[in-house]
Amino acid sequence: MQQDTESLLTIRDFVRWGASRFNEKGLFYGHGTDNALDEAAVLVLSALSLPADLPSAYLDCRVTPAERERILAILHQRIDERVPAAYLTREVMFAGLRFYVDERVLVPRSPIAELIENGFAPWVSDASVGRVLDLCTGSGCIAIGCAYCFPDASVDAVDISTKALEVARINIERHRLSDRVEPILSDLFDGLKGRRYDLIVSNPPYVSLDEYSNLPVEYHREPIVGLEAGHDGLDVVSRILEQAVDYLEPGGVLVMEVGSSAAALIERYPEVPFMWFDFERGGDGVFLLTAEELQEHRSWF
Repeated sequence: MQQDTESLLTIRDFVRWGASRFNEKGLFYGHGTDNALDEAAVLVLSALSLPADLPSAYLDCRVTPAERERILAILHQRIDERVPAAYLTREVMFAGLRFYVDERVLVPRSPIAELIENGFAPWVSDASVGRVLDLCTGSGCIAIGCAYCFPDASVDAVDISTKALEVARINIERHRLSDRVEPILSDLFDGLKGRRYDLIVSNPPYVSLDEYSNLPVEYHREPIVGLEAGHDGLDVVSRILEQAVDYLEPGGVLVMEVGSSAAALIERYPEVPFMWFDFERGGDGVFLLTAEELQEHRSWF
């Protein structure tokens, strides 16, 4: 392998070499990029402490021997251990914001980011949002995104995992939002008695047992508690639907991602009028229900 890399001199050389090796080894992409070339570029630039939007002219700069070692180390770790790139760079972009991530949390990739960037319009009015709940917050990316989206709102960032909340606190502090975003350890709504929200957003575990067992290795590097949710993937989703109305203000809305379990959800609750979002940048399986719709169909949950 050393002879194979001796002729590599520039940043561009290492990006090309990394992409070739990624394709050769059949890596899976889905944690920030969707192809080998972009994935290699992210890792090479990270190893060099350079921004992802580095002007292309700099790609022809030569690397030093020490930099060569760092680049090859991160590329080999991606290949040999199938570690998602975000865990290697300790950084990910979500809703136009930069977040710290590590193995304690899922890598943020929800299409809810697009809703946040658009202010949840036209379904939610900025003026009507005083309190937001991010249920199953993980890294805190949705909670923090909502705090930017609704600058006058307070946000509760809830998770059952103490390790995930450690990461959420890092991001809350980095974004200087400790006065408006509160990390809370709770099994869904259990620790939120008496609190009500204008908007509840949730990206809960929703992967079925069969689907989880067949996921690429990269997904098995993430905490299982954030992914797997029973035989049909609805163990957590059904609990949220059953309880959410008790924590929504009149006129409030629930936005939840269920991903590949959408068909199972519709089959289980055929009378419930889920409103499914279409996303310009791709992604699906995200629905909206109003407090009134949840109340009207409560007997189904």
